[in-house]
Amino acid sequence: MSEAPRPDAGPLDPGPYDALLLLSFGGPEGPDDVVPFLENVTKGRGIPKERLKEVGQHYFLFGGVSPINDQNRALLDALRKDFAGHGLDLPVYWGNRNWAPYLTDTLREMVTDGHRRILVLATSAYASYSGCRQYRENLADALAALAAEGLEPPRIDKLRHYFNHPGFVGPMIDGVVKSLAELPDDVRAGAHLAFTTHSIPDAAADTSGTVEEHGEGGAYVKQHLDVARLIADAVAERTGVADRPWQLVYQSRSGAPHIPWLEPDICDHLEERHAAGAPAVVMVPIGFVSDHMEVLYDLDTEATAKAAELGLPVARSATVGADPQFAAAVRELVLERAGTERGEDVRPCAIGSLGASHDLCPVGCCPARAPRPAAAGADSPYA
Repeated sequence: MSEAPRPDAGPLDPGPYDALLLLSFGGPEGPDDVVPFLENVTKGRGIPKERLKEVGQHYFLFGGVSPINDQNRALLDALRKDFAGHGLDLPVYWGNRNWAPYLTDTLREMVTDGHRRILVLATSAYASYSGCRQYRENLADALAALAAEGLEPPRIDKLRHYFNHPGFVGPMIDGVVKSLAELPDDVRAGAHLAFTTHSIPDAAADTSGTVEEHGEGGAYVKQHLDVARLIADAVAERTGVADRPWQLVYQSRSGAPHIPWLEPDICDHLEERHAAGAPAVVMVPIGFVSDHMEVLYDLDTEATAKAAELGLPVARSATVGADPQFAAAVRELVLERAGTERGEDVRPCAIGSLGASHDLCPVGCCPARAPRPAAAGADSPYA
């Protein structure tokens, strides 16, 4: 993709879109929010409040505050600054699935402000039910709620999966190089890389992505492996250490023990690497946009404690967060999709072996166990 025009080349054209919505998971911002937040997350599953209090201990360890909302505020600020600095006149709003600011409230505000064509940036870079279609279902629910209030639902499109955009991969490469430099000199060259992402049920992984991509691991595993290879190759080039061992591993399993989920778990992996003689490990959370609770607890707390117990030196590299490279990538994705909608010949920007993901989720992509309406896809009830 050619470089975006500089501000002195004139304003950039986001048309037909008139606003961008940053759509995220949400998180509690105080101890009193934890159980109500978890009730939102687990709505319909019949989980007792006492069990939710047990699950919420991760949040209580951090004062009942998830870092995800502050991370989103930082990303919101980075996007607005990047857009303004490059002459892209596109207002950016923020809504969450599970906590304030709630998605329906934000969409209502956007409609009241006069916005009719809205692009959505979800804080999930990969294909899966929980990382894509569930966000689309939430959008459909919000649009239905607005229609029930007598408001005309806006047209909504979702930006494509950006896992292999150089502006997403680049900050993670920088983070690994920095983390390696922080390890002791005598273990740095031999340090292994553990690329981590959220574990999901095998069945959800196998049906992730388009129907053509379904199979063992589906698009979810394929996309993560492609990003891991990109980072490992770039780190080898920048550090001069070839053939550094690496593996894709998983964290944050939360399902019933009898249901198969993606493995190995990061703590089991650390034990295995230590037993095999690895001198050190860098944990690289490629599956997460920001340092939210699952990164802080599962990696910085639980996995780091396991490594200390083993006597295994570890470091944890940074997520993308509000890195300027990522903000620039979002601008490029917006302009790419806008040009496509205008019928222009657009070359999507993607690196690695898989190419750019689809703009419009096709029928059968990342299916739900029980079919529900989903916006911003080929099967959307909202044109």
